[in-house]
Amino acid sequence: MSRKKTVALFSLVAVGLVGAALWAGSALRQSPEVSAPQEPVPLRLFFTCDTSGMLTPCNCFSGQLGGLTRLSTMYMLTDADHSLKVDIGDALRGPQDYNLIEYRYILEAYAQMDYSAANLGAREAALSREDLALLASSSPVPLLSANVLDADTRRPLAAPYLVVERAGLRIGLVGVVDPQSLPDGPGEGVLVEPMELALSRVVGPLAAETDMLVLLAFADENKLSALANQFFEADVILGGDVSQSAQKLLRANQSLISYVTNQSRALGILDVSVEPGGHVSNTAHEIVLLEPNVPQAKSVLELVKTFRAEVRATDLDIDHPERAQDDLIPGVKRVAEYVGTPACLGCHQEAARIWENSRHAHAWEALVASGSDADPNCIGCHSVGFRTPSGYRREFEGRKLVNVGCESCHGPGSLHVEQRLKGGPVSFTFRPLGPGDCTKCHYGSFSRPFDFETWWPLVEHGTGNRLP
Repeated sequence: MSRKKTVALFSLVAVGLVGAALWAGSALRQSPEVSAPQEPVPLRLFFTCDTSGMLTPCNCFSGQLGGLTRLSTMYMLTDADHSLKVDIGDALRGPQDYNLIEYRYILEAYAQMDYSAANLGAREAALSREDLALLASSSPVPLLSANVLDADTRRPLAAPYLVVERAGLRIGLVGVVDPQSLPDGPGEGVLVEPMELALSRVVGPLAAETDMLVLLAFADENKLSALANQFFEADVILGGDVSQSAQKLLRANQSLISYVTNQSRALGILDVSVEPGGHVSNTAHEIVLLEPNVPQAKSVLELVKTFRAEVRATDLDIDHPERAQDDLIPGVKRVAEYVGTPACLGCHQEAARIWENSRHAHAWEALVASGSDADPNCIGCHSVGFRTPSGYRREFEGRKLVNVGCESCHGPGSLHVEQRLKGGPVSFTFRPLGPGDCTKCHYGSFSRPFDFETWWPLVEHGTGNRLP
């Protein structure tokens, strides 16, 4: 027996099956007995993180990477018995009701791809206790977290750990999220305790019962290494809350460490060999980009279609912007409302000509073509004033305030139009514009690499102020 297993077994006896007490219906007690391997066993770990709701690329431009539609295709030729698929967190795009609907379809896609677990990241931990409990009870893929707890009972809101069987191996999976990854704190009724505290209760007992221990930690690179140095029982640590995917495999203490990110555009692959004595060695490591030439799986495209139909038919909170407070900042009131691009074109004829020949003037058509014209995640950058009381609403069904119009960048223009039509002095002026106004939509996976000085000449118009 290896030193790691010996120490872990002592820990198991000392704490008296603490891990089993953490979660009713413990995976430790549910998993069948599996004999230790008598020869090296190869295993391939696939891991994702920061999916950010990307069931499919948004199709705002050609050549986009990523999407679970492509990820599913990548998995089609994998050996199910010698592979393990996990998500490390932030598969959720945001806390809104339509994003919760989307997250359900993300989990369904993971189930189709035979994921063993989906760890809770920062965005998931920012949900309310009620939302997390409902998701955990209904998810087709086990949700995992040892340190996301009910603030009242201090019990885990998801499974703190799981034991899965692959190729005759018992593999322990433990999930945590770094509290520092939640700048605004956890959701209502949720407590995120320190990772080290939660892991100290679980890791020792779990290591004693398994052939290999994999820690899923939504944390940055420094925290991943710190966890490796504190918990030698972890054979593999996968993250995380990082700005870019790992350029190479890291090693700290007895752990292999890697991490991945990039809004579903990258897939982590780690090949290991599990020796009879319990030692886990690395044989290969790669971060693969989901390139545009990877076909999109029909099964996930069907999920996308069903998701869009459900969102279209659902009465969402965002369909009632009149409930928003008029005074978001005390003492500051809205002075103008959105009136639509046609109200501007008659006076600004040269700007109108430039706009009408731009892709901005046809932005709504792209949503209609993809069937995403009722998806709130897409509407904002293809319409005028969405999410505001006077802006575009889904009930308009494309009849007005669509495309990237004048007010999409310059702001609501009702007061400007009113003063012009009256023929008197015009006191209302629009603020200067600059690159920041463009990158509200032209960023990340939603745009080609954006350079203001390159793209502005294509739509340049007007003689007013412009930010340097």
